[in-house]
Amino acid sequence: MIPFSPPRMDQRIVDEVVDTLYSGWITTGPKTKKFEKMLTAYGGHRVTLCVNSGSAGLELMLRWFGVGPGDEVIVPAYTYAASANVVVHCGATVVFADSNPDFNLSVESIRKAITPHTKVIIPVDIAGWPCDYDAINALVREPGIQQLFNPVTKPQQMLNRILILSDAAHSIGAWYKGRMAGNLTDITVYSFHAVKNLTTAEGGAVCLNLPEPFNHDELYRDLNAKSLHGQTKDALAKMQIGSWRYDIIEPGYKYNMTDIQASMGIVELERYNDDMLVRRKHIFDRYALAFSKYPWALPPVYQTDERRSSYHVFLLRIKGITEGQRDQIIREIFNRDVAVNVHFVPLPMMTYYRNAGYRMQDYPNAYDNYAHEISLPVYYDLTDGMVDTVVSAVASSVRTVIG
Repeated sequence: MIPFSPPRMDQRIVDEVVDTLYSGWITTGPKTKKFEKMLTAYGGHRVTLCVNSGSAGLELMLRWFGVGPGDEVIVPAYTYAASANVVVHCGATVVFADSNPDFNLSVESIRKAITPHTKVIIPVDIAGWPCDYDAINALVREPGIQQLFNPVTKPQQMLNRILILSDAAHSIGAWYKGRMAGNLTDITVYSFHAVKNLTTAEGGAVCLNLPEPFNHDELYRDLNAKSLHGQTKDALAKMQIGSWRYDIIEPGYKYNMTDIQASMGIVELERYNDDMLVRRKHIFDRYALAFSKYPWALPPVYQTDERRSSYHVFLLRIKGITEGQRDQIIREIFNRDVAVNVHFVPLPMMTYYRNAGYRMQDYPNAYDNYAHEISLPVYYDLTDGMVDTVVSAVASSVRTVIG
């Protein structure tokens, strides 16, 4: 069986993790701080806070901005549950918006969803393909949209407009108009979950890129405390001579990353552009070329003059099929010892959100993308021969189901 997305593990990662285990710093310590600085340099944004998951990073920033009951947050209908669940955790209302054919949020759908209760928009870079951030950033700065904004908390008053909180769980290494993901809007959150291009097993990072008058050094200290039970000093700071005393300034959260996680991330980031992304692009190119000869295949766009994907997921669509036929094709592919997936079942189709009153028919583009989509294996150790096997399995499965 060709698996779908096993993590890359090799001796360099093992050696770095072992070094951490013997160092005495297995929770948040010097390697976490090093990883944060590396991520900041890589993305080109202002400052980075590492956390224990991308979900934690999203929720932390919603709570920092003061999102709560009575507020609305615009989220794609086409995304993983984490993008919306964090809004529910804060007591706010999820407002879904529809997708473009490229799977990402439609700017016009966002515009229609904005109300005086809107506090945040969460664009999601599906499969590592960056959203149209210039258009989204311009939208929230339009005078008519800004006039709708009703700031309550201090961060809301300082920004004085809707916050753009990018869910870049898939897109570290992607770029848009010459800028890297992490440096495209107000705040960007990465995920380093086991299936991501760059993994720390679990983990995430918050990339801060807010405009004036925000002080990013102060904001980092504030968020660092929020992510560690409201404690004014983390373990590394308390270990400095005479620095044991600390305070609890608020009832914070337990969101910190460990040095064990960061050690994996350090190795992966050091070789990310020249190794990981090169291999993943090669796999994308091989798939795209192979499927170009099939009239039923619609491979994803993953590079243009203005955008480049991180090559996270190869979202293959099969033209002219129903959702049921797509599911039959997937079963046939598995019968040929190839694991595939679907990214994603739109959230209005999920029991919780359906029972909350959301209707899938309100998001026709999201449903159309979903009903035709099959995610193919993409990972570092996937050989060219394995790619060819996947292509053959997909093609023969499509012939079996639709002729």
